Amino acid sequence: MADENQQTQAPEAEANAAPAQAAPQDNGPSRGARGGRGGGGGRGGNDRGGRGGRDGGRGRRDDRRNNDDGGEELIEKLVHINRVSKTVKGGKRFGFAALVVVGDGKGRVGFGHGKAREVPEAISKATAAAKKKMVRVPLKEGRTLHHDGNGHFGAGRVTLRSAPQGTGIIAGGPMRAVFESLGVADVVTKSVGTSNPYNMIRATFEALNTQTSPKAVAQRRGKKIADLLGRAHGADAATAEADAAAVVE
Repeated sequence: MADENQQTQAPEAEANAAPAQAAPQDNGPSRGARGGRGGGGGRGGNDRGGRGGRDGGRGRRDDRRNNDDGGEELIEKLVHINRVSKTVKGGKRFGFAALVVVGDGKGRVGFGHGKAREVPEAISKATAAAKKKMVRVPLKEGRTLHHDGNGHFGAGRVTLRSAPQGTGIIAGGPMRAVFESLGVADVVTKSVGTSNPYNMIRATFEALNTQTSPKAVAQRRGKKIADLLGRAHGADAATAEADAAAVVE
């Protein structure tokens, strides 16, 4: 009888123990909820991602502001790209240097250079520097130079000469980029001493900075443009007046 009572109580004990064992299983979702709260770190990651997205938005707005040039269209010419390196502790850091010429095709031109770890960033820096240093050069009939000019920088020496209509741009690579951006259609140039694009560009700008127009000379001397042109070319008064009226700058 004792054995039968023990066998009868054993199933009852197992039945009573079964809910007790199921209780921890009910706590599983609560732990999952706590895990979800722990996943708040994941939400934090999303927040950080959101902040990163906002930072990216600010970068795009800055790019649009830098590209705003007051509505004028500029001609950008990439003259030279050079890979540079900087020796630091533990090795070398490589980057790129860009030389860019910018002009409006109507008598204004500038050049700039920039360095960065990537090529597009270096070009954007050089372009921004070129826009800040644009200079105005007087042009004859809007197509050529008023007179010849010489310029030198370091070992680079250049000679610029005005040319008749139809001559075209006779110039090397770096100098050609300057005249195309400037809006010159007819010019003859010669470069001696160096093929370094930086020195050639600087020498070319030194020669362009010496350009003067008959209008500027007449204002400085207190005379009329017709008097200067008539005396220089030995023409009569009517021809001098016609030439003076054709002078734009």
